[in-house]
Amino acid sequence: MVNRKFQSEAWTTFTAFERFFFGFSLVLLFDSHTLSYRPRCDGRLRSLPPRIHCKCIQFAPGGLHSWSLGDFGQVGSTLLSFVLRLVGRIRTYRLAGSKLIFFDIVQNGHKVQVMCNLRQLPGITPEAFKKLYRLLRRGDAFSVTGRPHRTGRGELTVVATELPQLLSPCLHDVPLDAKEHENSPYPRHVQFLADQTTTDIIKARSAIIQYLRQFFLDRSFMEVNTPIVNSIAGGAIARPFYTSATEFPDRQLSLRIAPELWLKRLVVGGFDRVFEIGPSFRNEGIDKTHNPEFTTCEFYHAYANLEDLLSMTESLLSGMAQHIRDTNKDGTLKPTEVDFSTPFRRIDFLTGIEEKIGRKLPDLTSPDAVAQVKQLFKDLSLEIPEAPTLPRLLDELCSIYVEPECVNPTFIINPPECLSPLSKSFIHPVTGQRVAARGELFIEGKEVVNTYEEENSPSEQRRKFEDQVRYSKDADESSEIDESYLEALEWGLPATGGWGCGIDRLCMLFTGAKRIADVLPFGTLRAVTRR
Repeated sequence: MVNRKFQSEAWTTFTAFERFFFGFSLVLLFDSHTLSYRPRCDGRLRSLPPRIHCKCIQFAPGGLHSWSLGDFGQVGSTLLSFVLRLVGRIRTYRLAGSKLIFFDIVQNGHKVQVMCNLRQLPGITPEAFKKLYRLLRRGDAFSVTGRPHRTGRGELTVVATELPQLLSPCLHDVPLDAKEHENSPYPRHVQFLADQTTTDIIKARSAIIQYLRQFFLDRSFMEVNTPIVNSIAGGAIARPFYTSATEFPDRQLSLRIAPELWLKRLVVGGFDRVFEIGPSFRNEGIDKTHNPEFTTCEFYHAYANLEDLLSMTESLLSGMAQHIRDTNKDGTLKPTEVDFSTPFRRIDFLTGIEEKIGRKLPDLTSPDAVAQVKQLFKDLSLEIPEAPTLPRLLDELCSIYVEPECVNPTFIINPPECLSPLSKSFIHPVTGQRVAARGELFIEGKEVVNTYEEENSPSEQRRKFEDQVRYSKDADESSEIDESYLEALEWGLPATGGWGCGIDRLCMLFTGAKRIADVLPFGTLRAVTRR
């Protein structure tokens, strides 16, 4: 509850509208982006009485059943004699004569019709009934007490036995169409009120995260939380966010890029199966599939090899696809229609590229490997990427020649060692190159899952960290040797399989959303920082 005398300067950019309801004095605050609605908002205020008589109500007094709209939809014929109370927001309303009002209320995606007949409201005068109709507005929250009733067409309706009570007025006109787009004039919470599909996408996101969590819990994994703020943003190569702490004014801290190194420390400590679902941060650009703040799921499984990891991935994704199909009964979402039948297709990274370009790749461990690969780009008439390190050049070749082939779920396996410094490596039996024991799952040409056998040799990990620092030296990225992690490896990391997945991209896949902003409750960083 907000105190109307609150004078903090932090709130001076807001406009306050004082209302009295629930028996309390309340200040409703609206951000500056709603100032264009000010005339309509003031008009609504003038149309309401000085004090709305909406006392705090008891939702389940003796003999009265309080139901959600979802539960109400399951009412059978034996319960039609019950008096119950429902709450929700008005979606539509209409007057059918001077003594009959129909309106629809919605709650959590469920809709129920309410019939308010003056003849069935004992003690209510025609004038009070007329005031109710004049009070109704789309978006208002109301409490309705009445009996279930089925119309001649079988539609379940509530016949009000008391005059509906206004719980919270909506002072703005709820738009009929507020679909999310980059320059939408409506804040996200208004879009949820106006567009059911927008709401369904966020609900699907919750269902996907719940499915992931249950999948791992059913397999005896333990969920953990690892640090987000640290002295080194390890676990991946990217530009980090820097911050500071008043407790350590002389230290530069970073938001984590990935939780990987912390999770593997737990495996060293004897936790053989751990997973984490949480945020990570990369101080990079915003586009249709990237946001600086994003959600990931990672798990680490001691004594699991790459084949185990690929098999778990197939089981997880095929099961999730079926789960989303089962929950999308109304068909409001348009998830991907790719075939999730197992086993998924596999493409070898190096041989896949060589087959497409019709020539062998140079020795990628030679001192002049970068020069040779750059010459290959020129021979193939390809544009050389900015800061052309060996990992970037090879990744570009894969994105051109291999990834577009991955429409149905496809693993790209055995990438060059330089692309995966935290994974175990071996000599490829066909190409003779040093490659990583790693698989990346691509669907519709986009990476969804990254999984590999973890490097557990402290000396080999140091060598790979040093190579990583060398590759990123001239690139616009950050890479540091995490000495504390190397020390942890000295205590013995069991042979371990690691797995990571971007939740946001997974949600885009299974909801049919075209932009990452659509699957984030409040959009991208651009939207949440908009003034």
